[in-house]
Amino acid sequence: MPGDDFGEHWRRCRERTESALKGVFEQQPAIPAGLMDAMRYATLDGGKRLRAMLVYAAGEQLKGCRPASGDVLDAAAAAVELVHAYSLVHDDLPAMDDDDLRRGRPTCHRMFDEATAILAGDALQSLAFEILCDGDPRSLSAERRLSMVNCLAAGIGGSGMAGGQMLDMAATGQTLDLEDLATMHGMKTGALIRTCCVLGGLAAAESTESQLNALDSYGKAIGMAFQIVDDILDVTTDSTVLGKDSGSDDRMQKTTFVSLLGLDEARVQRDRWHEAALENACALGDNGGIFHQIANFVVARSY
Repeated sequence: MPGDDFGEHWRRCRERTESALKGVFEQQPAIPAGLMDAMRYATLDGGKRLRAMLVYAAGEQLKGCRPASGDVLDAAAAAVELVHAYSLVHDDLPAMDDDDLRRGRPTCHRMFDEATAILAGDALQSLAFEILCDGDPRSLSAERRLSMVNCLAAGIGGSGMAGGQMLDMAATGQTLDLEDLATMHGMKTGALIRTCCVLGGLAAAESTESQLNALDSYGKAIGMAFQIVDDILDVTTDSTVLGKDSGSDDRMQKTTFVSLLGLDEARVQRDRWHEAALENACALGDNGGIFHQIANFVVARSY
């Protein structure tokens, strides 16, 4: 399980991400105040920042590669957290999951209003691509930067996060088999997590195709383990600890790993994906280092 050193690393990563996000917002004076308030509310002062941590790890810890430029990594980390925030704002809407609580606070559409929440999500997504494109060409080649933009676009589009959300909505009230459930969550949750790993790898100019493939496989395993833990926590932890409404999947008649397999077998599936993540971490030359620690954190977390 993650130790004190990892806890300190995580704290620094969260502080770095928060600083990068605040810097991004400060550079957007033309955004109307009401919209900016909703964007900041949805993004700042909350969240595990796991996705940003994956970007930083991949960009700084690949064996045999010089670490990526700090400004490129900060932009990529901020971009994935902006996209993640947008997805949560839209997921929480009445037309989607209709949730009232997120990160221990009222959801964006409850704090502001539904129209503002929709616009905030739209603006967060476009801002993510804006900052990913904008940067000193001396920090990273245009070819690599374009690959990062393409990677993020693919991860959150119709064959990734948005497509997974569509599958999730279509499956409400139906019972999925294990293969279909894994496919849905591999798109809805896993695609962005995989994207974070590859984005960080692309930011390291010397990364190889084999390293990028290993990062992708690691991200896939982390994403599936993360979702299974989410399903377990939804039935074993109350809302005050989770910071969001617990039991919502059951109320909305959604198939989860727990409802399909039961708690014990869901934990077995979690452990299998954890092992797969550790194996891919070894392929990255990480001998008990940050990639191992992140994998352990994902399965040990309580919220």
